[in-house]
Amino acid sequence: MRRPASLVPVLTAAALLLTACGTERADSGHSGTDAAGPSSPTPMNDPGKDGVRITSLTLPPASPSPSPKRSFAVSAEGLPTHADSGIVAAYEVTNTGTKALTYSVVITFMSTSGGAMANQTATVRDVGPGKTVRGTVRAGELAPGSQRVTRAKVLEVNKVPAGEAPAPAGTCPASGIRVSADDGDAAMGLRVVGLHLDNCGKRDYAIEGYPQLQLLDDDLNPVTGIKILHGSGDITTGAGPDEQPRPITLKPGESAQAGLVWRNTTQAGTAANIPYVRVHAKPGAAPVTVTPHLDLGTTGQLGVRPWKKTQR
Repeated sequence: MRRPASLVPVLTAAALLLTACGTERADSGHSGTDAAGPSSPTPMNDPGKDGVRITSLTLPPASPSPSPKRSFAVSAEGLPTHADSGIVAAYEVTNTGTKALTYSVVITFMSTSGGAMANQTATVRDVGPGKTVRGTVRAGELAPGSQRVTRAKVLEVNKVPAGEAPAPAGTCPASGIRVSADDGDAAMGLRVVGLHLDNCGKRDYAIEGYPQLQLLDDDLNPVTGIKILHGSGDITTGAGPDEQPRPITLKPGESAQAGLVWRNTTQAGTAANIPYVRVHAKPGAAPVTVTPHLDLGTTGQLGVRPWKKTQR
């Protein structure tokens, strides 16, 4: 099962980590090699999504035309694909809620025909209620044969309580325990998403049994009517046999893994789509909210597998 990866279907995402206590502006920190000099940003009329919108798009500097008059034209076409494209989108995030939130935003860079030439993810942390943060994200390296980029838009927005956001890669929270979810696997209607627990602290960490889960809707309110099953045997035999929970002690640097298993079968009734899951590694542990996007169909069931130590 894959470890946590990017949300990006087209290119590897470059995460942008920002801390927002008020209205701020920050650059992406992705240092590309732009050509001749800066070019002016073009304002974008983007309606946005969930409080996030694109405000402008900057294309790379003009390149000289081969004509004798040496006219110049701004275009992202024909850029070398072995380096940063020089394309930059400016965005703003506004928290209209009552609690501080951390946002994960997927921005897609598009051609005139609407095709996605690159997707990038920006993570904007600790946006207080009523606050706005502004920043930029670079398209990065474009795939060979990419069409000319002419616009950008917000493709996806995930937001979780700021105090429950998964720790950034390479960092360790005060608890010494890092909880995350991977991108999962899908086959024949069966979905499996791994939950990962890393002991990044300096003390042993003991767990036993199943992670405690709370399902949340788009507004981060609890979802009812879904049965959470211990094990996956009542859902499928395709995920392998159920394992019995057992005590585990993780030494510093060791990890454990659990799993979410479901089918997205849709029959009569209303399909359930659940974007967020609040995870407690064990009773009393600090919550971490992950975004597996559970498309449960009309099954009304979610299986959870117990923690087991990850083999090195």
